[in-house]
Formats: sequence, C-alpha cells, structure tokens
Amino acid sequence: MTGEFKLDDVRPWGRNRVEYLTFFGLGAFNRQTRILDCAGGPSSFNVEMTRLGFRVTSVDPLYRYSKAVISGQISLAGEAIMAGVRRAASRFVWTEYRSPETLEAVRMAAMKHLLEDCEDGLAEGRYVAASLPELPFEDGSFGLVLCSHFLFTYSAQLDEAFHVAAALEMARVGREVRIFPLLDLDGLLSPQLAPVRAAMDSHGLNAELCRVPYEFQKG
Repeated sequence: MTGEFKLDDVRPWGRNRVEYLTFFGLGAFNRQTRILDCAGGPSSFNVEMTRLGFRVTSVDPLYRYSKAVISGQISLAGEAIMAGVRRAASRFVWTEYRSPETLEAVRMAAMKHLLEDCEDGLAEGRYVAASLPELPFEDGSFGLVLCSHFLFTYSAQLDEAFHVAAALEMARVGREVRIFPLLDLDGLLSPQLAPVRAAMDSHGLNAELCRVPYEFQKG
C-alpha cells in the first residue's frame, strides 16, 4: 500500500544532540544533573553532551556487541528504514531535513560519532549493555530519563505489558521521564499511551502530554 512504513522489529537508528533537545523540549539545566538515555542505540547524544560537560549514561542491548558488529547493524537498519521513509515520504514534514538524502546524512553523521566514541564510552561506563524493562540502576539514580523512538514508536512489536513495565522502570530510576514521540510507525497516537498513563496514575505519578518544537512524523 502506498505510504506504508513497516518494520518487523526494532532497528538501531541514531539521532543527534540538537534533535534530542527539540524532541524533549529541553531547555537549560544543571550540568550536574545525571541523564539516562534509554534505548539510546547509535545516537550521538551521549558523546556530544559529554564533550559539553554533561553527565549522560546511555543504555541499550546494542552496546554488548563489538564496534564492527554495531556498524553492520546500522547499515542493515539504514537500508530498511530509509526504504520505508522514501515509500512514505508524504507522511513526513520535510521543513528541517529537506529530503530523504539529507535526513540519511544527518542520521549517519550521528551514528559515526557513536562508533568513534563507543569503545571509550564503554570503558568509562557511559554506555551500559542492558534493556528495558529491567535497568541495572538504583532507585532515583538519575535526574532525567529520556527515551527516543522506542516506546510507543514500536507499539506493534512491543505489547501493553512491556510498555507499562518499561515506563514504570524509567520512573523508578529517574525523578523525571520524557518519552518522544507518542506516535506509532503508522503515524497514529499509540494505543499503548492510555494504559501507560493509567499505570502512572495508579502509582501516584503525574503524567503530562506536552508539545515540543519538533515535527517530522506529521502530528
């Protein structure tokens, strides 16, 4: 069907620092705030923020693999994701990226930074090989927990129980959690959003929907 954007499973695909800042509506915050990037994959957010003096830990099962294997996974993911983007180009807002080719160049530049940093980052403990919904951190270890293009995005691949457990786990280890986007791969509001909000409410946690200055998927 024209406009389909389908992926069979979760694919490693990285974003950069500027994108993260707009995804999550991040303004000025203290450099001493510990930040956790959940399902960070091959994003360059960690390395870019570290160079600016911020304290960032990224967690993803991808980090258990060698640099060569990660590079190969990025290449495979890129083929599938960019093919989907081109098929469904009308479903995206091209104001920022202009074209699929520009988008791909931005993504590949971010992932190149990750590949250059991953070995040092692993040695320094900035990259941790683990996955939601079980994180190897103490309660309240982080001031801010982020999750980009994983929860809600992969609503068809990850069920309600997973989404609820993952969201509550992020709330356990962090004082504030931000998740972006709230749309699934079909560009629709995720069916997992309501159960996650209900679970947050039942645990006495405040959950808000906030607009941010970023739109690539329409809506």
